[in-house]
Parts: sequence; C-alpha cells; structure tokens
Amino acid sequence: MIDSNSDQPIVRLADVRKTYVMGHHGGRRGEKEAVIVHALRGVNVDFMQGEYVAIMGASGSGKSTMLNLLGCLDRPTSGQYLLNGQDIAQLEDDDLSEIRSRYIGFIFQSYNLIQQYTVYENIQLPLTYQGTGEVSDEDHERTMELANLVGLSKRLDHRPNQLSGGQQQRVAIARSLINDPYIILADEATGNLDSVTAGEIMDMLEKLNDAGKTIIMVTHEDDIAQHAKRIIRMKDGNVIEDAPSPRMREAAAVAAHSHGHGQG
Repeated sequence: MIDSNSDQPIVRLADVRKTYVMGHHGGRRGEKEAVIVHALRGVNVDFMQGEYVAIMGASGSGKSTMLNLLGCLDRPTSGQYLLNGQDIAQLEDDDLSEIRSRYIGFIFQSYNLIQQYTVYENIQLPLTYQGTGEVSDEDHERTMELANLVGLSKRLDHRPNQLSGGQQQRVAIARSLINDPYIILADEATGNLDSVTAGEIMDMLEKLNDAGKTIIMVTHEDDIAQHAKRIIRMKDGNVIEDAPSPRMREAAAVAAHSHGHGQG
C-alpha cells in the first residue's frame, strides 16, 4: 500500500531512455537501413502522491512514449522506472500486466469501451483480469458507487452505442477507478469531446484529484492543461520545462500577497 504521508515519489523516472529501431528499404540496391528513433533521451521526473500533472509537447516530443512507459504498456530501453519504490522497468510481461490491472487506471481519447458490454460490465472490466472472474458483492457495490459518481446509475444496461461521447468517457473514468489505482493516466481524454462536455470531464478529474487521486494526463490543448497543478513540457524526447501551472502560480502569488499584508 502507499504511504500517503511519505515524502517519497509514487513514481520516479531516472535517466529513462527509449529508443526504437525502425527498418526501411533504402539505398541503391534496396538494402535495408535501420533508422534509430530516440523517443526519450534520459528523462528524470518524479511524481508525488496526489499530484495533478499535464504533459505537453508537439507530436513526436515523447509525451505519448512517456505515458506508455508510465502505464506499463512499454518498457524503457535503459534507466529506472520506480512505482511506489519498486523498479518495474525490467519486469516480465506477465508482471507488467498484473501491475497495470491493479495499480494503474487508464482513460483514453477514444474511450476504448467494449461495444457488446453494458455500462455495468464495462466499468467492471479490469476486475475480470484478476481473481476468479466472479463478481463479489463488494465489486457490485463498488461498480454501483462509481456509476453513481459519474452520473450513469440510470444507464447501467445501456451499451456504448446508446451513449453520447461524454457519457462514454464517464464510463471510462468509472472503469479507471474500479481497482482504486495508484495513478490515473489520461491520454487526450477530452480530444473527441465538445468544449462543454470536455469541461464537465475536466471538472470530474479535478474532483478526483481533490479526493487524493494522482492524475497524469497528456494533452496538446493549453486550456485543458490549465486544469492541472503542474505542467511538464517535452521536446525531442527531453523535458524542457517542469513548473507549477498558471493557476497554481496565481494562487501562490495571492497567498504571498495576503500573507505580506497580514504581516504589516
């Protein structure tokens, strides 16, 4: 379990590099030439329990690669990935799957719901990858609680094609929470939504963060990133900026100002 009072980061990336070797046919005789792509070039980042972080950068900056590594969907070429103190960079695929299903919640741009499953079944999906596959009373209660949290308790029998985009993303948020994960990873979570619905989804993520959830999201939209408390900007596989978001800087300035007046 995580010690919420710990001053140790929940996630630490230490000198993480990710290199892809892409092959293509080139040259005069059509021989194969390897092209090496440095997706991450020695990234050092800590994420503390309860943080809300946006990772930004142009296409090809390395932000999606970083999210894939954090989500144990890929492993670094070199360097350390410590999750709650355990180095998981070198684990076998089965162990990575176990960590994914127990400790990490995912929210994707395209929702990634199973079309023939109901809302109820989609929310429970991560539970089917562990244990006996039987739904316990506790699992049922948790599912109902989360459906209620995201405002879909009256649509449990609906299938994804009977829901709006915003409702589908709410199902995805509930699904990401079913295992009470250490961290929630959101990949362009509002990318397919209109601005009003996107705002509702961001409000929901903010409430989850206020309740103590650690959220790390990738976005290329500045207005979405403003919801985070910290913004990491990437370029060419490097972290080029890591700072509090404008709203946090504003809050700090207001607090400093009022503290200064209080002293006077």
